[in-house]
Amino acid sequence: MAQSVQSVQELIPDSFVPCVAALCSDEAERLTRLNHLSFAELLKPFSRLTSEVHMRDPNNQLHIIKNLKIAVSNIITQPPQPGAIRKLLNDVVSGSQPAEGLVANVITAGDYDLNISATTPWFESYRETFLQSMPASDHEFLNHYLACMLVVSSNEAEPVEQFSKLSQEQHRIQHNNDYSYPKWFIPNTLKYYVLLHDVSVGDEQRAESIYEEMKQKYGTQGCYLLKINSRTSNRASDEQIPDPWSQYLQKNSIQNQESYEDGPCTITSNKNSDSNLLSLDGLDNEKVDGLPNNFRAHPLQLDSSSDPSNSIDGPDHVKSASSLQEAKKANTGIIHGACLTLTDHDRIRQFIQEFTFRGLLPHIEKTIRQLNDQLISRKGLSRSLFSATKKWFSGSKVPEKGISELKNTSGLLYPPEAPELQIRKMADLCFLVQHYDLAYSCYHTAKKDFLNDQAMLYAAGALEMAAVSAFLQPGAPRPYPAHYMDTAIQTYRDICKNMVLAERCVLLSAEILKSQSKYSEAAALLIRLTSEDSDLRSALLLEQAAHCFINMKSPMVRKYAFHMILAGHRFSKAGQKKHALRCYCQAMQVYKGKGWSLAEDHINFTIGRQSYTLRQLDNAVSAFRHILINESKQSAAQQGAFLREYLYVYKNVSQLSPDGLLPQLPLPYINSSATRVFFGHDRRPADGEKQAATHISLDQEYDYESSQQWRDLEEQVVALVNKGVIPSNFHPTQYCLNSYSDNSRFPLAVVEEPITVEMAFRNPLKVPLLLTDLSLLWKFQPKDFSGKDNEEFKELVTSEPEMIGTEVISEFLINSEESKVARLKLFPHHIGELHILGVVYNLGTIQGSTTIDGVGALPGCHTGKHSLSMSVRGRQDLEIQGPRLNNTKEEKTSIKYGPDRRLDPIITEEMPLLEVFFIHFPTGLLCGEIRKAYVEFVNVSKCPLTGLKVVSKRPEFFTFGGNTAVLTPLSPSASENCSAYKTVVTDSTSVCTALTSSASSVDFGIGIGSQPEVIPVPLPDTVLLPGASVQLPMWLRGPDEEGVHEINFLFYYESVKRQPKIRHRILRHTAIICTSRSLNVRATICRSNSLEDEEGRGGNMLVFVDVENINTSEAGVKEFHIVQVSSSSKHWKLQKSVNLSENKDSKLASREKGKFCFKAIRCKEKEVATQSSEKYTFADIIFGNEQIISSASPCADFFYRSLSSELKKPQAQPSVHAEKQSIEDAVRLIQKCSEVDLNIVVLWKAYVVEDSKQLILEGQHHVILRTIGKEAFSYPQKQEPPEMELLKFFRPENTTVSSRPSVEQLSNLIKTSLHYPESFNHPFHQKSLCLVPVTLLLSNCSKANVDVIVDLRHKATSPEALETHGSFTWLGQTQYKLQLKSEEIHTLHLKACFVHTGVYNLGTPRVFAKLSDQVTVFETSQQNSMPALIIINNV
Repeated sequence: MAQSVQSVQELIPDSFVPCVAALCSDEAERLTRLNHLSFAELLKPFSRLTSEVHMRDPNNQLHIIKNLKIAVSNIITQPPQPGAIRKLLNDVVSGSQPAEGLVANVITAGDYDLNISATTPWFESYRETFLQSMPASDHEFLNHYLACMLVVSSNEAEPVEQFSKLSQEQHRIQHNNDYSYPKWFIPNTLKYYVLLHDVSVGDEQRAESIYEEMKQKYGTQGCYLLKINSRTSNRASDEQIPDPWSQYLQKNSIQNQESYEDGPCTITSNKNSDSNLLSLDGLDNEKVDGLPNNFRAHPLQLDSSSDPSNSIDGPDHVKSASSLQEAKKANTGIIHGACLTLTDHDRIRQFIQEFTFRGLLPHIEKTIRQLNDQLISRKGLSRSLFSATKKWFSGSKVPEKGISELKNTSGLLYPPEAPELQIRKMADLCFLVQHYDLAYSCYHTAKKDFLNDQAMLYAAGALEMAAVSAFLQPGAPRPYPAHYMDTAIQTYRDICKNMVLAERCVLLSAEILKSQSKYSEAAALLIRLTSEDSDLRSALLLEQAAHCFINMKSPMVRKYAFHMILAGHRFSKAGQKKHALRCYCQAMQVYKGKGWSLAEDHINFTIGRQSYTLRQLDNAVSAFRHILINESKQSAAQQGAFLREYLYVYKNVSQLSPDGLLPQLPLPYINSSATRVFFGHDRRPADGEKQAATHISLDQEYDYESSQQWRDLEEQVVALVNKGVIPSNFHPTQYCLNSYSDNSRFPLAVVEEPITVEMAFRNPLKVPLLLTDLSLLWKFQPKDFSGKDNEEFKELVTSEPEMIGTEVISEFLINSEESKVARLKLFPHHIGELHILGVVYNLGTIQGSTTIDGVGALPGCHTGKHSLSMSVRGRQDLEIQGPRLNNTKEEKTSIKYGPDRRLDPIITEEMPLLEVFFIHFPTGLLCGEIRKAYVEFVNVSKCPLTGLKVVSKRPEFFTFGGNTAVLTPLSPSASENCSAYKTVVTDSTSVCTALTSSASSVDFGIGIGSQPEVIPVPLPDTVLLPGASVQLPMWLRGPDEEGVHEINFLFYYESVKRQPKIRHRILRHTAIICTSRSLNVRATICRSNSLEDEEGRGGNMLVFVDVENINTSEAGVKEFHIVQVSSSSKHWKLQKSVNLSENKDSKLASREKGKFCFKAIRCKEKEVATQSSEKYTFADIIFGNEQIISSASPCADFFYRSLSSELKKPQAQPSVHAEKQSIEDAVRLIQKCSEVDLNIVVLWKAYVVEDSKQLILEGQHHVILRTIGKEAFSYPQKQEPPEMELLKFFRPENTTVSSRPSVEQLSNLIKTSLHYPESFNHPFHQKSLCLVPVTLLLSNCSKANVDVIVDLRHKATSPEALETHGSFTWLGQTQYKLQLKSEEIHTLHLKACFVHTGVYNLGTPRVFAKLSDQVTVFETSQQNSMPALIIINNV
């Protein structure tokens, strides 16, 4: 239980005090009324004695009574009605609330820190009122009247006569059978005569004389002269007199229902009174039955119309709040005791002392003695005190205890003068005067008698008081008999069905147990008495039980919380909303944040409802908000009910302050960090063959790699524009800001271009949410960024559409547990600083979702596609936390976050805006296929744009054509179909011989030092005016690898007028091309052995080209035609085709392979000399009737692009070591011999059947030949991963890498050629030896002098060779040593000798070579590439 102001040793004696009746004449009552008090109320503050009192017990021992208090009350002849008592108790509890600003008690138990009010004043008020308002009953005498004060005014004409009348009246009330109420202790009631004298008005001498007369008549002990009203009330304002009555009247004003104008009133049924009021303490002026007062109305009387259920089982729902208000109004402004001075106070105090000393206590002492004498005189007659003499004293008692009587709830009833009751009377008297030893023994004796008689009600009463007496005995001779109390409670409750008495037992026993720190037993006792018949009692007892649990040695926190919830529920049923709310709030401390989500929901829901009922709307809103924002485990229907309650309460709150700031709404959740901001217009959809550039949109997912690629592209083009240096203030353009982008700077937006904010909403509930009129909330500050910032600073909020246009989404539905994004636009019309603050919307739910225990759906006033049940307008702020800083040591050791400024764009001046459209842009190509498309550039802004460039990582994929119009073909009608190439019709005679032309790479935008990735767009006049559009042709070539290719284009452009904030703008496009296999081209080059037609120098080459059709049939390609093979080189050109087959048709069906052989010659020296180093010679060998001019666009473009991408690949650099420079030079010279720079372009057409139509596709493949004898490919070769080697943990002995040239390079130093007749006829029968002259040509291919050794002593080692070729012998010198100068050709004349006919291989001479000036000999055999066969015939 909670702490009490009084200890239990003070509480019990104060609860059971001697009762004294007061009977006043009208005039006397009038005198007290001048102070706005009745006579009983006048005495109340002074009813406790200030000093100890002595009396003698029956054994003549002196007994001391401390702090004695007496209770004086007006005589009421009607017992109080249970309904009225209930109303009174209800009002007392509702009137007592926790004090404002009360410091709560903080209890720490385990993990819990609870703020709990240590005291419960409402419970103490309830207990006090309950004990005071208990009706007197026949089985006990504690609250029966012991004495009666008869009060008469000295102003009356015949005061003594008035005393006689009052005395008779008292006698009539006590002894007449008409009055069963009030109850009197003994027949001989003490009468005490009080003469009331008004000092300010009355005649003092007359009063004294009347008092003398009274003393003679009633004795000095039985009368008193009380002087009051020493001043008149109109002087009340002069000096401030304390008001000791207010604390009592405040407590009892509700009890007495006083309205002070016309006496104390209660609501009762009086036909004569319109206001339904009747005076309460019997001070009406009517005389009933010849008496001056009407005693029939009890102050606790209720009008039958106002309480239909006057039984004890009626509900506690009395409108306490309204009566409280009336009482408070009545009390304010009334001064009690206005006519009394401090002297009067002392007189009243003196009067109470005199009455107690002289009148009451002697009377009690005498009564106890009499009763004791009666008892002692009968004590020896029988074992039990009265069992033998029952028949003498029985009087009108009915001793036969029939079955029906025993079944009666309280057992048997005793008449008033029954001997058992006399002992009970004596016990009660002793108890009232604090003689607890004697009281206990009497109660104990009575208890036995009552139990013997089966008089259960009497027995329970005796048990109850015996237990209390035992506890209060001084020195505690015996322990508190709690089992007595338990039996008493059980008897009252179960047998007697008297809950009021049971409740009294529980209240007393719980206090006693609490004082002994037996909290567990006290809690069990309190909980046992909770029942359905009284919600208020159950609520108070449950609350006290909860306090017991928390006050235990080891606090039981969860039990405390659970019982607080139960108490709150019962308070709510009893109509005590404030107390209910308080209980739930205290319990919430325990359940909060512990994962008891359903319990939390229930508590919050109740707190919300109670707060709403009490008009604490903010609390209600926050409680309902909690239910909605926590991850609820409730059912959908329950969540719907919660949401509707929330909206209903919220609506009421917002109606109270319609002009205030929009409140924050809890739903739906907004994931602030997922907010994305997009600057610019939405992308236009594809229109027929027109396809808009993909650019950036909110539909694209963020990808770190791709954003890095775009950044690199932009840096490349910016570096090029700024002469190779990226400016220090350069920041990559960001059109879309998200949680991955760099948001540390204020983003730049352009005036008149929309800003789109995408927000991620999540609905945590299982019911759909409908947001209506959803728009962004912003703040804008106009500024001039040109430096002339002289306009005044002004802030504009949402209501300025001419500054910033705001898009409104009329309806946005989020289904249950759905995450959904909303995109909202702003249209800036002015430059300045914009701050996007959040969103504003109406939150509602869809009508028709089931109602559970919420407020039913209100009629919707919404006319959208969803019918809205109820909605409230509010906002949610967008607050984005920046990235955690982690650079400096301080930032690493503390938690700091950087700024995130994505919602604070700066609106800058107008900029040009480019839109790019691709026309006939393919999505699928064959590898190497050439396709012509068109690109349209449109300037949709009001500013001209210039400096248009496009940058891509795959420049080999597209071209805009050459720089000159001559090189760029139109779509020629002369050709057999609309070819993408520039073609010329040729006559058939020129087939297989080369047609040459030349072109410079500068014309195709591939200059030295330039970045091949950055390509200027050839705009006419280099400027695109506002609203203008330009269409340019664009050739595309399918990448050489099959598969899906993402090709990124970044268009860069600038404004003609320089802007301070934005220097350039970009537009992105990602083309996705799917390529399928076409042809596979391989080529090798080798030296031609024939030395004729060489014009003395340089040597010829043979080029072998293998073309394989690797296309799979899915692409629908029927066959490929090789229409032309072209070469491009600075030094070499193809001369003619040397295909031996006569069939010049070069068709390749699926999986077919074709072989081509071409002769290549060096370009003329003078051509090479006059041309710049970037000039390339193109030679075309045609297999059809149309020449494709390979030196024009697009053939040359793609050739140059493939060349530049080849050059970009990392070349294997020869490693330089600290050896002699001469060796390196020698190696370089040898390497140069085997190098060649010839590039082959194979042009083809493919015939495709698609939708029963034949299409002709065309394309080209490039093969770059660098090294003699090494095969080159048109497509990139897959690198074989090297095999894993074991790790070696020792140092290799030879750390230097030999710089010897490779075998292939050495074998190319000297070119050998044998010249001999193919067949030779010899008459062997005439001459047995056949001699054939053979010429060996040695050609030095290098630029250095070479020493050559020719060795003819070659023997075929393998027997197979002997069998196949037979044997022959070289005649003459077997070894020659020669020195060949740079590029010299030397002839050796040899003779071969044969002895048989047959076929012989003459390629047996071995040739060794070394550089003349080198000591190191790089000597190796010069192997001939082909056998030199000779046929010897016999003639």
